[in-house]
Amino acid sequence: MHFRRVNLESFGYTLPDEVVTTNELEQRLAPLYDRLRLPEGRLELMTGIRERRFFPPATQPSSVSIQSARRAIDASGIDSRYFGALIHGSVCRDFLEPATACRVHHGLDLPSEAMIYDVSNACLGLLNGIVQIASMIELGQIRAGVVVGTECGRTLVENTIELLNGATSLTRDSVKDYIASLTIGAASVAIVLCDEDLSRAGNRLTTAVVHCDTTQHDLCQSRGLESIMRTDSEELLRRGIAAGANAFERFLAASGWEPDEINRTFCHQVGVAHRKLMFESLALNPSIDFATLETLGNTGSAALPITMALGVEQGLVSKNDRVAMLGIGSGINCLMLGVEWQQASVSKSAGQTVAAQASR
Repeated sequence: MHFRRVNLESFGYTLPDEVVTTNELEQRLAPLYDRLRLPEGRLELMTGIRERRFFPPATQPSSVSIQSARRAIDASGIDSRYFGALIHGSVCRDFLEPATACRVHHGLDLPSEAMIYDVSNACLGLLNGIVQIASMIELGQIRAGVVVGTECGRTLVENTIELLNGATSLTRDSVKDYIASLTIGAASVAIVLCDEDLSRAGNRLTTAVVHCDTTQHDLCQSRGLESIMRTDSEELLRRGIAAGANAFERFLAASGWEPDEINRTFCHQVGVAHRKLMFESLALNPSIDFATLETLGNTGSAALPITMALGVEQGLVSKNDRVAMLGIGSGINCLMLGVEWQQASVSKSAGQTVAAQASR
């Protein structure tokens, strides 16, 4: 897919105040660790995640999404009457119906003519929303749109801890299926896109490429919005990187970029092993990547865009940079986007800071 008149205009995000360290999770898992004689520090060593954040219990995703979307819209400077679409793209949502986008739309007071709906595609939902809004703009159907999502990982993590401590039949081998669930965090992010005439930033979305390997759809499964998730992490890592390599090859061909012409990358945040192997597989210099998984964990569909928002906010993307957004999610689905950057526009929740770092 190619876009000629679509701009990625602004970000808005909200991070929870509550920080939960991996060490705290391991302390809560003491019954499991004692039973299986697992060494302390194992979880952080395997994942590279020191901490993650959680919203308060019973937080409705829409309530936080309204905040993030409002920040992105305000940062764009675009009058609300120009917004023709709102997509809610996170795994977490208020109900099965109506669409969470309905409450977010109501909270933002956007036009009644706007197209509003939810998109669900595991960790790629927000990226899918970007492509859908970009396509509407490219076709001249709308002039601006916002995609937003809020992932609330607390319930999944707490359910997993309860299961692991109570399931006495688990072994050192079978417990691996639940490790990925303990990496989950919470975050909310929104992205505004618009046509070139409305844009002040001029960050042009140029390319989108998709690739899937649905023979591996059962490697990561969760039943219900707040249920237990089981993941074959090792096989998902191997298969995901293989699918990512195929997608990246297509991305280079579609964008016309060479690997050494990419100035900055933002990727889905899973774990340090995944990131290391992915960059080796794609033959990319890891120094151009920016990561937040060490301090935010895996925030699902919010992971890639909030990492980009933080990187942009910290001045890590410069005028004329070529930016690659490299999304790989369960299913297995890959979605990669190319942006020619000009300037930043990010709005965050007041008083919040988060440590993040470029890969080394």
